[in-house]
Amino acid sequence: MTISTRSSGEIMSNEESWEEEDPDALMRAQTKHDWMTEPRFKKIFNEIEDGLQGVLGKGPFEWVDRRVFDAVFDRSTLLSIHKLMEKGEIDTVNYPIARGKEAHVFHASSINGPVAVKIFHTTNAVFKGLAKYIDGDPRFEGLSGRHRQLVNIWVKKEFRNLRRLRKHGIRVPRPISYHKNVLIMDLIGDSEASPRLRDVIIDEPYEVFLDLLEMVAVSWQKANLVHADLSEYNILWNEGEPWLIDVGQGVTHQHPHAEEFLVRDVTRLVKWINKQGFEADLADSMLRVLDEPVPELPELPGGD
Repeated sequence: MTISTRSSGEIMSNEESWEEEDPDALMRAQTKHDWMTEPRFKKIFNEIEDGLQGVLGKGPFEWVDRRVFDAVFDRSTLLSIHKLMEKGEIDTVNYPIARGKEAHVFHASSINGPVAVKIFHTTNAVFKGLAKYIDGDPRFEGLSGRHRQLVNIWVKKEFRNLRRLRKHGIRVPRPISYHKNVLIMDLIGDSEASPRLRDVIIDEPYEVFLDLLEMVAVSWQKANLVHADLSEYNILWNEGEPWLIDVGQGVTHQHPHAEEFLVRDVTRLVKWINKQGFEADLADSMLRVLDEPVPELPELPGGD
């Protein structure tokens, strides 16, 4: 199976991602990071500054935009990065490879090679409405509360969902470590991030559709989990296979909206394949996911 890439989707472009500079915003950002000069934090920041050259706009990467640093790296985030660097989980944080409402994902390096560092935003507006994916999940019963706590729970939830899915052989990034609002995972791709499904042309898309349906079915029947936000935007294409990402909102069967989320996931897959010129039926696809036997896929490393 061969592909041609429409858009690499690997590095965010300044023109597409950011608006014209706002002098007032830049002044606020300066004030926002004044804490770095305080003696108790200055030592910590000095210890990790070399590892942040890319996101500080001082590294060799062409994308560089200091506003990314100002928008993402608040005090809590930098302290989490410091903790993970102390543990040896990451060496450098280089440049952004994806941006969403809830998080930025950065290309980073570690002693074992490239990794992806997902940094969840800590502003109150970001996670508004996402509590519905935590409330009702028995694994996190009674834990939702203040915003920062909610963000930390969300990261823990994504980490656990990744491990659960890999235990059942579903292709998702291997989770490595997390601390508060920062999650480290394997980078899907050799040295650069793989493109999204929506950004590639595939020779045999119906086979990919069936593969995706099987992963959804295994997730539902074996892992007791539904992705809850599956679409061509959060499926990566790597070495001829689809990989699922962004599983933080995934919920178990016990969640009151689990079946609703499952129907939505399958509906989006059906819409994707039908845009390729096929006529997949939603009812038949749901039967495949809910009732037809699923294989016992071999566990992937990092599953639990």
